[in-house]
Amino acid sequence: MINFLRQVHRIWFLFWILFFFALFYPLYYITSRNEKYYSILNFCRKANSFLSSLFSGVFFRYHYEEKLNPEQTYIYCANHTSNLDIMIFCIMGHGKFHFMGKDELLNNPILGIFFKTIDISVNRDSKISAFKAFKKAGENLEKGMSLVIFPEGKIDDHYPPKLGEFKNGPFRLAIDKNIPLVPVSIADVWKINWDDGAKYGSKPGICDIYVHKPINTSVLADVDADIFKEKVFKLIDSKLV
Repeated sequence: MINFLRQVHRIWFLFWILFFFALFYPLYYITSRNEKYYSILNFCRKANSFLSSLFSGVFFRYHYEEKLNPEQTYIYCANHTSNLDIMIFCIMGHGKFHFMGKDELLNNPILGIFFKTIDISVNRDSKISAFKAFKKAGENLEKGMSLVIFPEGKIDDHYPPKLGEFKNGPFRLAIDKNIPLVPVSIADVWKINWDDGAKYGSKPGICDIYVHKPINTSVLADVDADIFKEKVFKLIDSKLV
């Protein structure tokens, strides 16, 4: 019975996501065609995510170790256990920000429009694809667009989820571009909706997100990338349930 109710809630949640996506689609289409409108596009993504979660009874509680500067360009690194992680950052983000995600999202009926325009897709099994993706991300960072990336590279098949090994890319990029990196621990969203929710469904509830203090990369060198990555791993893991 519990699993049945969770599947019903998943369908209810998907309905609201699709409903508000359809409502905002004309604005998505217009604003995704020109970079100067990306802030408006992201505001629509924020509204879409907030309203979908509100009508579904799923709420996100943010705990900030330090207040973030809305005018600062950041690289956000977080663990990845749920499709809701994207909504978490859409609500949290300010101004021009973009995601980096797997190339399969190009064909996603909702996210495809973003990964063909503002966001960056990458085939993590291809070194050429990864190089091009991080080159593009670096160019966007120089334009003042914050980057949201999940350094595990995927949602692991293990349930309950465990923090997986991080890729090096975002840490080298942060050092190379001298961009502050913000570790984010998404503590318990997997209890609400793990992965895409197909296996265990979803349920109403509150998800806790711990936003750690930005790490200054100006004092780091390329040789410190592995140490930097390990530090961020430990910070994110310290708040996971």
